[in-house]
Amino acid sequence: MIRQDYQNSICVPVSASEAQGKIVRVSEWWTQYVEGNCSNLGDVFTVRFSEDFGGTFVEFRITEAAPGSRVVWHVDDCYLPWLKDKTEWNDTNVVFEVSASGTGAMVTITHEGLTPAIECYEACKQGWNRYFGQSLKQFLTDGCGMPN
Repeated sequence: MIRQDYQNSICVPVSASEAQGKIVRVSEWWTQYVEGNCSNLGDVFTVRFSEDFGGTFVEFRITEAAPGSRVVWHVDDCYLPWLKDKTEWNDTNVVFEVSASGTGAMVTITHEGLTPAIECYEACKQGWNRYFGQSLKQFLTDGCGMPN
């Protein structure tokens, strides 16, 4: 069976090292409500969203961190109130891979476990497309993202 994990890539005019350094600045491109550290191997952090999102949160643990090339966020816990299975992201991984490309960097996100077979896929795909494909790209390019 072929897995169809969500994946998206962006090219940005910064070095791979700078791109990875900005990915961990989650409050500047995803949500302003971040608790904990999200920079180093073993760090645990939680992203929260305004009450408009019904108390949504995701708790991540950084399980892999290779400077300038890769970081993996493992979902330890979550609450996604609009889903039947409110913990659907649990035990999934958000993988950022960064590499040099031309005059900048190629950044790829893969959300392992976020596949078309699960309830969240379409809504979460739209969310990642906005926050990764637009907000993070803008943050890496112009220095100003569009966090929630």
